[in-house]
Amino acid sequence: MGQPLNPIEETVLSEKLRLYAPPMLIPKLLPPKFCWYSGKTTKFKKYPSVRSSSKADCLQAAYQSKRSPEYKADYCNEGESEALPYVQTLREIPKEELAAKVVMVRFDGAILLKEEINRSSQSVSNAIFTIKYICEAGGKVILVSNWRKKFNSKLLDTESAADTLSSLLQHKVVVLQCISSTVPLKMEVLNKADIFLLENLSDFKEEVANCLNFAEVLSSGVDIFVNDSFSLSHKILASTVAVARFCSAHVVGFHSEESLDQLRKAADANRKPYIAIVGGGNLYDKAAALHFLASKCDGLVFIGMMSFQILHALGYSVPSSLIEPKAHKAAEDIIHFAHDRNIPILYPKDFWCVNDHRPNQMEVLPAHGIMHGWSPVDLGPRSLDEINSLLIKCKKIIWIGPLKFKLSSTCVDGVSKLAQILGELSKQTCDVTVVGNMACKAIMMESSSLLDCNMIESASVVWEFFKGRKLPGIMALDRAYPFEIDWSSVYNDPAQPLVVDIGSGNGLFLLGMARRRKDLNFLGLEINKKLVRRCLDSVHQSSIWNGHFISTNATTTFRSIVSSYPGELVLVSIQCPNPDFNNPEHRWRMLQRSLVEAVTDLLAQDGKVFLQSDVEEVAVRMKELFLKYGKGRFTLSGDRSNTKIDKEAWLKENPFRVRSDWEQHVLDRGAPMYRLMLSKSPNAE
Repeated sequence: MGQPLNPIEETVLSEKLRLYAPPMLIPKLLPPKFCWYSGKTTKFKKYPSVRSSSKADCLQAAYQSKRSPEYKADYCNEGESEALPYVQTLREIPKEELAAKVVMVRFDGAILLKEEINRSSQSVSNAIFTIKYICEAGGKVILVSNWRKKFNSKLLDTESAADTLSSLLQHKVVVLQCISSTVPLKMEVLNKADIFLLENLSDFKEEVANCLNFAEVLSSGVDIFVNDSFSLSHKILASTVAVARFCSAHVVGFHSEESLDQLRKAADANRKPYIAIVGGGNLYDKAAALHFLASKCDGLVFIGMMSFQILHALGYSVPSSLIEPKAHKAAEDIIHFAHDRNIPILYPKDFWCVNDHRPNQMEVLPAHGIMHGWSPVDLGPRSLDEINSLLIKCKKIIWIGPLKFKLSSTCVDGVSKLAQILGELSKQTCDVTVVGNMACKAIMMESSSLLDCNMIESASVVWEFFKGRKLPGIMALDRAYPFEIDWSSVYNDPAQPLVVDIGSGNGLFLLGMARRRKDLNFLGLEINKKLVRRCLDSVHQSSIWNGHFISTNATTTFRSIVSSYPGELVLVSIQCPNPDFNNPEHRWRMLQRSLVEAVTDLLAQDGKVFLQSDVEEVAVRMKELFLKYGKGRFTLSGDRSNTKIDKEAWLKENPFRVRSDWEQHVLDRGAPMYRLMLSKSPNAE
């Protein structure tokens, strides 16, 4: 016996809509209804649950578009990396810590440099608040962005952009020419004002190339990097990705924070029924995202060009000019996937169409009967009425993608009517999320309840997120460790001194040390989750109560994890980080300034840092970073056993007499290891 019908299905089936049938069995002579394309009433398939909470949002649908044109839903396994990391926010930085700091804000030029700015927009107010918050705290703000004349015809040069921002912020913005200049930025220049604007990033090819050298110049003298350009989160740019390497802290601003919260809410199917209204085109490219929506929602409503791909896949006659190349198989797979989950697909019943030869002549035509020489420009009246009656029973709705077709007309009003419907629903008990510039503008024009709607203006970012892809601009930022660690449950005695191995690999070094030194606690930080699971199994099987492993990106989480430990941090080891010789700019990416500074701050007086690698230039680089960013607290030293140091200051032997698996492998083949020990002095030089 099938599952009980939900309210949506009861409403639709009461109108005697047909059940699922293969496309070739659909009677061609029957006019298509604006209806739910529903599967037979069968038991729901059990799919892996999606963790949707304030802590994590693991996307289920990972689409295999690169492997095969035959689309199949593919779910991410539990334990794989989340599409959204745990980023730190500007509001989490106490204002007193911003005082006298140089803060670079990567803002969205499409928001703050538009010719007509709606100050009541949440995006605009949040973006402005990010800049003013830093200024009020006493920080120096360096603004950086890209802009074109399509944003604002008055943006002739950097000076005109600075004038626009000055008027908007009610604060003088001074142009800072230091990107193209061969003269490095001098800090005394920053005493002349509080807010500065760098040159237009659109003028530099190094920006889109994510050039490290360019990013280093860009962030010269900067203490904190604030990414407040959410619309570029899905792109790899020097000003959003590479620049994070050269700042001691990197966070999101208020605009990006709000947008990320809305993104998480959109992926959370916490209220039922949850319906997705899908506009726009390019179904083939968005198939992975549609599978994700089908896995989360209780139904899909197609309203744009994609609706014709669904009609075509169902066997209806569709003009060839409306059919997308390669989309047929993808549409069929989405239909069958929805059928397997027993969720319906809704497609239009009628369209307003315009005569191609007489643009002023418009008629309402059935979806299956659009005649040659006519083009759809809007949803028909009966389609909108049925959407309205359908959505009334929903508890959650997302509208993503524009309601537009290949031709546009000022005579149609489907967008405004849909905006009115959603605006009214948002005033009641329905959770409405609107995605995309067109949809957001329509809601702002038609609805007086803006605060009741969740709005995300950048549809491109949301589509990428729904495809299961990581957002580079977000991944590059600091991650605050998401869980509180109960150290008393991890170690028998959490007050014992702590040893941390960064990049612990398969844990042989740390496990060997834990067996030898019961008076110390050992913590391995490793980004590879499979290795961490194996290490934890070994800990439990061996009943080791002074050893533990955490799966994390230590480069960005070291401070937040170790700072909560109740005992002293006495030793940090970094052994054989992987160099990438095919891409020199990415070498030693694990060890960055922020990590060195975190180790420096948390390490106990006279604490040690042990560094080793089988690649000499990697070892040299690690040593140089600690000496450069260690605040003058580190000196080269031997260990307490007086292990000999050769003329290059390399330790000839491992001072701990416990080897990692890679170290043993290197020594077995007769190759050298380059080791050194740094000691933290009590006072800064």
